[in-house]
Amino acid sequence: MKKILIIHTGGTISMREDEETGAVRPEDTHPFHDVAPPLASLGDIHIEELFHLPSPHITPQEMLQLRNRIEEKIANEQMEGIVVTHGTDTLEETAYFLDLTVRTDIPIVVTGAMRSSNEIGADGLYNLISSVKVAGSEEARGKGVLVVLNDEIHTAKNVTKTHTSNIATFQSPQYGPIGIVTKRGVFFHHAPTKRTTYPIQNISKNVILLKAYAGMDEAIFHAIQTLQLDGVVIEALGQGNLPPRAAKGVRSLIDAGIPVVLVSRCFNGIVQDIYGYEGGGKQLKEMGVIFSNGLNGQKARIKLLVALEITSDPQKLQEMFME
Repeated sequence: MKKILIIHTGGTISMREDEETGAVRPEDTHPFHDVAPPLASLGDIHIEELFHLPSPHITPQEMLQLRNRIEEKIANEQMEGIVVTHGTDTLEETAYFLDLTVRTDIPIVVTGAMRSSNEIGADGLYNLISSVKVAGSEEARGKGVLVVLNDEIHTAKNVTKTHTSNIATFQSPQYGPIGIVTKRGVFFHHAPTKRTTYPIQNISKNVILLKAYAGMDEAIFHAIQTLQLDGVVIEALGQGNLPPRAAKGVRSLIDAGIPVVLVSRCFNGIVQDIYGYEGGGKQLKEMGVIFSNGLNGQKARIKLLVALEITSDPQKLQEMFME
């Protein structure tokens, strides 16, 4: 039986719904802190509680602490699989941070729940069992950090939360899951082609995320330059375009030496330097804007936070964002 560590960080999977008010709040102790019988049969299970936080309270500093704990446990206690339980609101960001920074090929699985532990149809324990199965699967090795909920296995890079309350909320637009979990076992039908990790020790940069909209102008770009920024990610229009006045604001950031990464606010496709009009992708690329290869805004922000710990050179940053 494989030695598998479950790390609890909080989230709905650790909460309970108040029967009188309907408010969902954290429990004093995690409902799955003890090894349930269904888990004991799946491996040599070890459990610890690193945080007890709702996912909106998770910051990149907690993500780094989680990364360090995972690497420590793998190195010192020879864990063969890791499962992280996490709130769903920022689950994809933590999973992607781990994918970028944990240097191992053992399975790491992030999971959560859309319903608290005492709700009818609670999905937490089922998702946890599925995740332990994946973490113990030899086929899961070398596939990077995985996200497992609702019988599906997704890559941390592509998965995103698509619905506010549905238990099938986690999807990978245009790519789909890479495998499924059934009562008979774990089955993969796709695999990532490559994975790059970055050996960072700190997360110290200030990167913000903006979303483009019709009529956006330069005012917000001038205002944020007072924030001691290290980088900006913009969810642009379409294939990577901005209103003309917004493009002028972007130029002011680049002139100030602040890297700007462009993604699309569309959840399918990638940004490209196609359009040559004012504010079009071609002009933005020539200006020095960094184009990302299909990441959504929140994950591009995570990647820029990580990348800026390695380099601030625009050309090297562009190369990293195409990996």
